[in-house]
Amino acid sequence: MSADARRPASRTGPSTGGLVGALAGAVIGGAAAAGAVGAGRVRSRIVRQRAELSEADAAHPSQLGMVPRGRESSVAADDGVRLSVEEIDPVTPGARAELTVVLVHGFALDRKCWHFQRRMLSELTDPAVRVVLYDQRRHGRSGQATARSCTIAQLAADLDSILRAVVPDGPIVLVGHSMGGMTIMGLAERNPRLFDRVAGVAFACTSAGDVMAGGLKQAVLSHRNPTVNVLGRFAHWQPAVADQVRRLAGNIIWACVQALSFGDRSTDPALVDLVNRTIAATPLDALTSFANTLSTHDRRAALAGLSRCEVLVIGGTEDRMIPWEHSEVIASELPGAELVALEGAGHMAMLEQPGEFDAALLELLRRCTDRSQVLRRLHPTQIGGAAARARRGLRRPRRRA
Repeated sequence: MSADARRPASRTGPSTGGLVGALAGAVIGGAAAAGAVGAGRVRSRIVRQRAELSEADAAHPSQLGMVPRGRESSVAADDGVRLSVEEIDPVTPGARAELTVVLVHGFALDRKCWHFQRRMLSELTDPAVRVVLYDQRRHGRSGQATARSCTIAQLAADLDSILRAVVPDGPIVLVGHSMGGMTIMGLAERNPRLFDRVAGVAFACTSAGDVMAGGLKQAVLSHRNPTVNVLGRFAHWQPAVADQVRRLAGNIIWACVQALSFGDRSTDPALVDLVNRTIAATPLDALTSFANTLSTHDRRAALAGLSRCEVLVIGGTEDRMIPWEHSEVIASELPGAELVALEGAGHMAMLEQPGEFDAALLELLRRCTDRSQVLRRLHPTQIGGAAARARRGLRRPRRRA
């Protein structure tokens, strides 16, 4: 099949009114469009699972996504918004990090979504890495911001500010999930020269454009879905009431999170609960603020700036939010990229299949380490050409897991 045949078809975007709140409508109203999810035995199972999780959390508060703990600090964005950052040094005391890995989370999530990767990376000795995690503006522990500033371009500027503040030198590997991957593309568009220092990039379950053209276009994220359209508008104009609805519909929303974020319905309920709590902690007006920038995102041209980086493109074949075909499109723009399909995984592939995800990420890091060792021996003026030669020598064929 040709690359064009695999490419999601372009679609004229919905009106601004329909876009604003569409994703929030998915969170608070998706189950209303498929209410049977919460009925009968399924509803009883969800109520039981959530009760058990609540009881366990009361006795032993969940540490998912928070171990090992790192040094916390704040970085001021270029518009003054406070960005919450965490740094984890190599596990061997006094060891010099060969790479700094920066984890960039997606929409309606926070840095806790990197639960398994935080642990894996912090325990690595070959290569030894330093880990930087942060919460995007209006997410997690980071500060609030104006709706006007909730754009992919501003998120890219935020990442640029963080790199200047806490990763001023040395080779970098950027790992972005969903909107986090779009943020990295925005950074390549904003500051292409920085990518002389970026040894590698991992794009997980993300898209270079036409986000609204795929995925749940006839189920949740479509402006053509009248239920979501009405609820999305309502969430935008009456956020306090919408928040109350969200709280009252807790079990239905939990079922939606399970169905839309994971490919395997038998995924550990604790992981579903982690995602559900993170989404629930994100204000509805924050969800609506990002809706327009997600639907208008188109940065295929920016991918050319990654030509000298090692690139991993990884996604779940059962991703209902950003379908697998979007990963294929990114890989088609980067012929040297490694393309990895996680069979049966959904949008939260790094939580659902952490073993396979981490293995692919570790392989990327080792390629980046080899490349960085070559570059360290060179004078800065030689780096451009040598990086391209090193990349050609290390290129791996695409594979599907």
